[in-house]
Amino acid sequence: MKQQPLLTTERLILRPFQLSDALTVQKLAGDPLIANGTINVPHPYADGMAGQWIGKHVAGWHSQQSAIYAITLKSNHQLIGCVGLHNISNHTAQLGYWIGVPFWGKGYCTESAQRIVDFAFKKLELEKIYSRHLSREAAPGKVMKKIGMKHVMRKNGALRVNRLTEDLDYYEMKTEDDVEYKPV
Repeated sequence: MKQQPLLTTERLILRPFQLSDALTVQKLAGDPLIANGTINVPHPYADGMAGQWIGKHVAGWHSQQSAIYAITLKSNHQLIGCVGLHNISNHTAQLGYWIGVPFWGKGYCTESAQRIVDFAFKKLELEKIYSRHLSREAAPGKVMKKIGMKHVMRKNGALRVNRLTEDLDYYEMKTEDDVEYKPV
């Protein structure tokens, strides 16, 4: 695939990020609740970080190592979060996502994660999707279960952040699994 395609769901458009999204990304991802609940989102989210992050996405797509999408509302094209496939290699990829705090609890994360998993299996021909989340945060695991991922293990003391040791829960799904997800 040459250009990163748009992906749609009933309520969302998943599109490549643009540099013009940087201020919105900084505002949404810069919320301490996002950084506190994710593994890779920094806090504070300093000026310029979002632009640098967005700038890496095109290279990741063209090298076939990632597929990172802005989650936007179909109704008004408002950017509300991010969903993506990272570390694409050997027919596997890591699923990652975050949704801006004002948009929590509306099912957008599940809807966008479901769509990108369908894209991964059908268009990118991946065979396995895996993910992980901080054990103390239940919401990411709920999304993973809703889209058909299976919990494979909890690793105690898996991550050290700001002098704190964190436990991680790991999930995966494979094309040969009899996954009951609904392609969108």
